[in-house]
Amino acid sequence: MKVILLRKTMPLSKPWIENFFVGPLQMRCSVVTDCETGDTIIIDGGDEPQRLIDWIDSFSGSGPDWSNGPESPEDAKSMDLPKRRVVALVNTHAHFDHSGFIPVLKEHYGVEWFLHPDDTMLQTLAQKSGLRYGLHLPEPAEADKALEALKWHEFGSISLQVLHTPGHTLGGCCLLVEVKDAPNHVFVGDTLFAGSVGRTDIPHSGGDFELLASSIRTQLWTLEPDTVVHPGHGPLTTIGQERASNPFVGDAAGNGVYGFGKYA
Repeated sequence: MKVILLRKTMPLSKPWIENFFVGPLQMRCSVVTDCETGDTIIIDGGDEPQRLIDWIDSFSGSGPDWSNGPESPEDAKSMDLPKRRVVALVNTHAHFDHSGFIPVLKEHYGVEWFLHPDDTMLQTLAQKSGLRYGLHLPEPAEADKALEALKWHEFGSISLQVLHTPGHTLGGCCLLVEVKDAPNHVFVGDTLFAGSVGRTDIPHSGGDFELLASSIRTQLWTLEPDTVVHPGHGPLTTIGQERASNPFVGDAAGNGVYGFGKYA
């Protein structure tokens, strides 16, 4: 029996997506905007919050490292884009480089933060974990709402389908954005990388390679091959590319031996 997942909003016809590599671990923070409404979500706003705020609010400061949208107020005006309005903060998981500065973004935008509940304990360790890298983070944020597996979450006019993909952390999730008449986008955190997978040896995270591999094969490989993959670190890739050639979990893996992955 096929499960039909209900959603209120339609696939985005004009998604404006920006990637920012932030913090000492160069974690990918993604900002997704519906160009028709201006509704905006921040995925994994773990570091450099003022950089994100300055750019989102006024196109000032150091902009994104990758973008498929306007690069200035003049560009936005010429494209007749509405003013952006941040409606939610969403996380793929709770390692400190992905969640450490969520409190600053929450205070500035006054919006709710969404995290899978299986990462609640891990999130309490964010400040302590950051100290190992010499980082002084604010008191860890507490999630306002829980991400639910397989559910479509509605954030204004933006829908995200939540794919629970434990293995890197217990509550790790991948977030799917469907796009009308164009490739979809999936924000995978540290579950999957271009040519690699997330580490499973990080303390207090619930790492398990067999579980991670199963998560990827059952949740990600079922997506369209041209789906654009936004990993938590490193370059963009696609589902088709990784399914065919990823040496850890793809068709090319065979009986290969798992290491710890290229990225953290």
